[in-house]
Parts: sequence; structure tokens; C-alpha cells
Amino acid sequence: MLATIDLYQVPAAVPVRTSFGVMTSRPSLVLRIEDDGVVGFGEVWCNFPAGGAEHRAGLLETVVLPLAAQSGLLDQPAALWTWLTRRLHVLAIQSGEPGPFAQCIAGLECALTDLAARRAGLPLSRFLTDGARDRVAVYASGINPENAPDDAAQALADGYAASKIKIGFDPRRDRENLEAARALVGPEALLMADANQAYDLAGALAVAPVIDAAGLFWFEEPLPHDAADGDWQALKRNLRTPLAAGENFSRTEQFDALPSRRGLHVLQPDLGRWGGVARLLEVAAKAEAEDRLLCPHWLGGGVGLLTSCHVKAASGVASGFVEVDYNDNPLRSEVAADVLGTLDSGQVHLPEKPGIGIDDSAFGGFKSCLVRSREVRL
Repeated sequence: MLATIDLYQVPAAVPVRTSFGVMTSRPSLVLRIEDDGVVGFGEVWCNFPAGGAEHRAGLLETVVLPLAAQSGLLDQPAALWTWLTRRLHVLAIQSGEPGPFAQCIAGLECALTDLAARRAGLPLSRFLTDGARDRVAVYASGINPENAPDDAAQALADGYAASKIKIGFDPRRDRENLEAARALVGPEALLMADANQAYDLAGALAVAPVIDAAGLFWFEEPLPHDAADGDWQALKRNLRTPLAAGENFSRTEQFDALPSRRGLHVLQPDLGRWGGVARLLEVAAKAEAEDRLLCPHWLGGGVGLLTSCHVKAASGVASGFVEVDYNDNPLRSEVAADVLGTLDSGQVHLPEKPGIGIDDSAFGGFKSCLVRSREVRL
């Protein structure tokens, strides 16, 4: 079994802005695993900081993959995830890097699960769940503050089920963007806002009337992930708009406890940041049992997006949407072109191809953007 770690970087013609930083390029850290001529793909979250993608590629090459090769569990991706998470627990603490290690392990689990589906000759969704749905609802995300109202309206016109605007910048501009977007899309369209952890409790309470007046479907990450549960509850008591979070949850215990303790209505796990395929399915089952909206988070390249769509389809949870970055990113739009090209009435169609449905040709146009490639024998 041969693992290839490919890191792509595509310059962003229009930088992607969040309240905590700006992306001037779009990275995609792709793990390709080949065994007896069958190839599986996984993607590791690596958006921030700017040099983080190179670092995660190095962790895969020097630590995670060599250890995985010793596990005897390469044909059991979910069990391997548990084994690696336990084996690397102390090292993650010692190095102060639980996030990067969790992201590398998650991407490996996704690649091995895709490989297993291809060996079975089944789309990933139906490999995971017999009779899985072949359509998934999607929404447009990551809309920059510049030209936000027009972009939000265009995303809906393009066929997305909803659109989400970045806020947490200048309060007046945020208010004007939300008011103008609502006026453009009309009172019935689904519109959301993502603050990317921009506020403390006082700031979130100050913006709450603007959020409610805009009639938003949800308000995402208004507070930092490590804010006190009491702050989340205080905000919920003073806000009609449902709260959303989950992309920064990084342990099973957090997914078990925090949605209730923080009054979250929308849960947003990211399979490239923590847990991979199997843990996302577990989170989905719990979200459905607790009547929370399941909306898998993804803001990277096409591999992770396709994996997220297949796992959402396999989850059996009909409500909720998969996040699709609306900013220009060829590593997303071209790699996932066959699925994104089916967008209609808020949904995309998953093809019958094995695994997540792509092969090496999906990356053929990105050779000039390949900044690092390493092979590790498993």
C-alpha cells in the first residue's frame, strides 16, 4: 500500500476574508492511497495559518503514516482512527498540537474509507449505508463582506438552498450587508450569518437585534469555542435566531455535551478537522435523535466536499445541508465538477461511481499548483 501526500496551493484572485484572518491562497492537502491498483482519496483541513498546510503534510509524512503502517489496521479505518488517536494523545499534548494531529488522522481515515468503498465497487454513501439517498441539499457559504448582498442573492439564483454571509467586521457594514441581503433575496429565502468567533458576550448581545431583524435561519459561531457555556446560554436567551457551531469541536465528549449545554440548534461537524467518516456518522445519529439540524462544515477542496456529501447522504438525516464554499476555488469547483454541475433546487446528485467518484484525472490541471509531494510506503 502506497500513500502519496500532495499539497496544492492556488492563489486566490479575491482573498477570502474572515473576522480572524484572510486567505490569499486556497490550499488542498490531499492524501492518495493506492493498494493493488485501487486508489482512495482523503483531504486534511489546512486553511489556517498560512504555513499550516506544509506543517500538516510534514506530520503525515514523518509521524502519522509511519505509525499507521505499524498498526495492522489499515483495512479498518474507524478502528485505525481510534488507535492513532490514543497512540498520539500524549504527543499531541506535549507538542501543543492536538488540532493538526486530529486533522491528519481524520484525512487518513477518509482516504482509507474511500479506498474500501472502491474495493467494494460502491459509491461511498451506499458503501456506508445500503439504500443511501443519492441527493444532498447544499448551501452557499463564505460570502465575503464586499458585495455580500449581491453574492448572496446570486447564490440562491444559482440553485443553492441558502446562502451565508461573513460578519464580525465593522458593525455598520455588517448591519448594512444583512439588511441589503434580506431586501434582495426576499422574506422567505434562507439567509445565515457566520461571525467566526468574532465577539465576546457583550459584543454578541449588541449585534443580536440586527441578527434577529434580518430574519436569519441561523447565527454561526458568534462566540469563541472556548467561551463559557453560560455565555452561550445568555446569548440564546436574548436571541430569537437559532445558534450554530461545531466545526471547532474536537472530541466525542464535546459533541455529546456542548450542543445541549450551549443551546445549539444547528450542528456543524467537519470530517477533515476531526473524526473522519465514522465519527461524523455517529454525530449525525445523535443530532437526529436530539432534533438538531445537521449541516456538515467544509471550506476546502473538492475531495473533502465530496466526502462530506456522501457521508451526509449515508447518515439518513434528511434535514440540513452540506456547506459549499461560494468563493472562487478551482480545487473545489473543478475537482467536484461532476457533482456541483448537478445543482438544482438546492440539491446535488451523487453519481454511481465507486467511492467519492473521482480519479487522478481530477487533479490533472493542477500540476503547476503542486507545491509538495511525498510518498510513504504503508
